[in-house]
Amino acid sequence: MTEDPAERQNLGLLCFYPSRAMETRLFAALAAAGFDDITPAQGRIAARIGPHGTRLTDLAEQALVTKQTAGHLVDQLERAGYVRRVPDPTDARARLVQMAGRGEAVVALARKVEAEVEAEWTAYLGAKAAGQLRAALERLREITDPYA
Repeated sequence: MTEDPAERQNLGLLCFYPSRAMETRLFAALAAAGFDDITPAQGRIAARIGPHGTRLTDLAEQALVTKQTAGHLVDQLERAGYVRRVPDPTDARARLVQMAGRGEAVVALARKVEAEVEAEWTAYLGAKAAGQLRAALERLREITDPYA
């Protein structure tokens, strides 16, 4: 039986479903660990903070939100102790957003949950198929992620 092209899911949606499942699982684990005050919108900003900090304008651009929205989310994250603002050593006029102690704890838990989910998916798909999926998605990132 031939698949009807009208019923076939596009690749974007097929990538979205597991991404949504990962995010849902991650936020459930965060809430269970006492980090129940971080929202998905805040998490999407926080996930883009580099190891040495990132400028607010870059966070906004990468998260596809306005600078005002990013600033509001960073303000919330800062009040909750997840991030801090520090002077940018390369430009005295600029500030960087960095992870604070509470944010570092969230990142550590997130990495643990991500590894657990990936292990489950690899067990389900098999190592070969999971490796092929990773390779294909890494190749797609080359043409879809301007920040890679």
